[in-house]
Amino acid sequence: MDAALDARIQAILAANSQYQIGVALVGLSQGAGSADVHEYGVREKFVAASTAKVLAAAAYYHLVETGAASLDDPLGSYTAGFQLREMIQQSDNDSWSLIMDAVGHEELTEYAASLGVSYDPETNTLTPAEMATIVSRLYSGTLLNADHTAELLSYMQDTNYETLIPAAVPDGITVFHKYGLLGGELHDAGILARDGTAYALVIYTKGKDLSDVPERTEVIHQLTQAVAGAVF
Repeated sequence: MDAALDARIQAILAANSQYQIGVALVGLSQGAGSADVHEYGVREKFVAASTAKVLAAAAYYHLVETGAASLDDPLGSYTAGFQLREMIQQSDNDSWSLIMDAVGHEELTEYAASLGVSYDPETNTLTPAEMATIVSRLYSGTLLNADHTAELLSYMQDTNYETLIPAAVPDGITVFHKYGLLGGELHDAGILARDGTAYALVIYTKGKDLSDVPERTEVIHQLTQAVAGAVF
């Protein structure tokens, strides 16, 4: 991450100033943490839409690791493990509701605070940097144990919506991500990894409504290509 990449990202944001866009980028190869988040554009909170499902999933896995819950617990018509997979891989909102209720809304806020993230499930807002912190800690293995880390990351591959960050990376780069699409919000939060090098890339965008999703998708592609071209 150098001045040339900074300038390229700033140029893309300037060319698309009709949208609210926030970008957060973290280099993970050296075990970087939240203090190493590079932020561009809007740094305030966005409605996080479905990207926040990663936080809810991590909170439930944390309950499993502390013995307060199990992946085999019945949740709705299926098990908690099934609901976690559906929530992340298929972005199922019913599964999300069940997982959040199982964790507890107040407890989810407290769990987020333990990560240095300010989160209220009622408003569902996060900054790009906060979301980058969450996915960075997940990938680096400081959030969950090795088995749960691998399982959750596996759900963040080959999801039901691969047209944002994954569609713009060169061949050979693995992407783990969670998108968000809700009204004027179009987001993607992911990890780009290849040959021991990894970066967290979070792109949050807000437009008028769903009518400009194709245009904002192209902006996400441009930002992804700029980052991938510079760091890999």
